[in-house]
Formats: sequence, C-alpha cells, structure tokens
Amino acid sequence: MPREGLFFAFEGIDGSGTTTQTGILTQFLQQRGHDVVRTREPGGTPAAERIRQLVLDPDVPEIAHRTELFLYAASRSQHVEELIRPSLAAGKVVVCDRFTASTVAYQSFGRGLERGLVEQVNQFAVGSCLPDATIFLRLSVEDARVRRHNRAQKADRLEEAGDELQERVALGYESIFAGDAQAIEIDARPGQEEVAEAIRKALLTRWAWL
Repeated sequence: MPREGLFFAFEGIDGSGTTTQTGILTQFLQQRGHDVVRTREPGGTPAAERIRQLVLDPDVPEIAHRTELFLYAASRSQHVEELIRPSLAAGKVVVCDRFTASTVAYQSFGRGLERGLVEQVNQFAVGSCLPDATIFLRLSVEDARVRRHNRAQKADRLEEAGDELQERVALGYESIFAGDAQAIEIDARPGQEEVAEAIRKALLTRWAWL
C-alpha cells in the first residue's frame, strides 16, 4: 500500500508542551484544508488506550522495566497498524504526541535498558512507518517541573518517578537528536503561541505547500 500522507511526531520531556503543540498544529493544518489525524502515544486506538491506562497508572508502580518496554511496543504496534499506516495511505496528515524516540529516551536512557534492544523492539513494532519530521521541544528539567506543578491534573506513573528520571530522559533526547537532520528542534521556553509559530515556520520551510 503506497504511503502518500505526512507524519509529524512531537517529542520532549514531560511538561515541554507536546500535547499542547500537537493540538495547535492540528488546528492550523485543518484550517489550511488538510485532513488531519491527531493522535497520541501510548494510545490512539481502543486497544492501545487500554494499555496506556495500565502503563501510566500511578497506582501500578511495580511494572518491571522490560515489561514497560513491551507494553509500549504493543500499544505502538496496534496504533501503527490500525490508525497511522492506513491514515497515511489515505493521504492524511498524522500529528502524533510522541512516538519511537520517547521509548528510547525513557526506557533506555531513563530506565537503563540497553539502547540496541530498545531500538530493535521499536523497529519490530513499527517497521518502515516512521515520522517525516520529529519536532523536539527542548526545555530544561527545572522549567518542565514548574509547568507540571501548575497543571490541574494528577501526575502519571512516569512523572511521579521524579527529576532524576527526567534528567536522564532529557540527556537521552539530546543524544537522540544530535545531528539528526530530520528533527526540528524548537526552544520550548517562550509562550505557547511563540512556540507554535516557530513550529509552523520550520514545517513550511520544508513543505511550502502545507
């Protein structure tokens, strides 16, 4: 089945604004006449959302790191097969809140699993279905902590793991995207509209027809 759509993924530590910017970009592209599928990871389909409930539940803290890796991979595999790949084949634009880089950052750098193993599991889960561009929202752990504190919602299991995990994840993202020409790195410190405008400019530079 030929791939005709575009696939954009957002990445960054918890609190960097990936969910907010996913929504803003989706609205922008829809206003310009594109058929956009907004989705998230883990989740995006009924089965994958059930896995999300388990893997992010702060009341289930005892999940082993390898188990966590496989749960994310299972969710992602279903997500790709049921939603992302068919949407791209139909010529739609897919905008996803997190994808494979999150697993490398959190399960390898954050949890300490061997990176080669994590990348092998990722590849098995998604095959050739990879983002056309990954938008990396760079934000310090300190700034992200303030933003999470100001949220009116309960912290999930990974957020409750504390700043040590977030520090390792932040270093992981820096390593993952260092020298990656496909990635679009955005300073996430300004207000959300300034960040959104920087994202739009970067995308329109590569895909003027958007």
